[in-house]
Amino acid sequence: MDWIWKAVLIIIVGTIILRIAGRKSISQMTLSQTVIMVGIGSLLIQPVAGKNIWVTFGVGGVLVLTLMVMEFSQVKFDFVERFLTGRSVPIIENGQLNEKNLKKLRFTVDQLEMKLRQMNITSIEDLKSATLEPNGQVGYELKEEKRPATKKDMDDLNQQLQSLRKMLNPNQADQASIPVPPGEDLFKEVETKNHQQMHPDRLN
Repeated sequence: MDWIWKAVLIIIVGTIILRIAGRKSISQMTLSQTVIMVGIGSLLIQPVAGKNIWVTFGVGGVLVLTLMVMEFSQVKFDFVERFLTGRSVPIIENGQLNEKNLKKLRFTVDQLEMKLRQMNITSIEDLKSATLEPNGQVGYELKEEKRPATKKDMDDLNQQLQSLRKMLNPNQADQASIPVPPGEDLFKEVETKNHQQMHPDRLN
């Protein structure tokens, strides 16, 4: 029965160690974070195989402490960040594929197209620029004519229509706008720690 309490303790301490290390997913981790997380995962199983459990937790703590020192060093020293994490690399510039950087990164056009499809982009020609980020994600900027309209664009258009309406019908009184009740704001709930819209108790 010795393995039962070890397994429970591994889950509890492992959760605490990984919680201290950070909440990034694997796809968002840098190389150093991924290496240390894989090391912690391999390390935590050792006590079940008969290794000393407290030594294992101590080594896990040292790994997380090392990770934290490395991350603070990246914040303080730019060359450390450049060495450990790397920089974003342009793969599309002015609407054209940067073949040199794609070859250097060993990143194929098919892989780029897969990433773009996941972001609902239907054509490379719609992009003004794109970069491959250190965590493997693709950052992009759409061409001016392909960008979706923002609320400001719609407000400007509405003001122009109102001005045109007044010019065509100068004697027409402005129609009173009907206030729209604010909807549920999920981000506001996080700040206030209260539900703005009541849900059944079984779902809370």
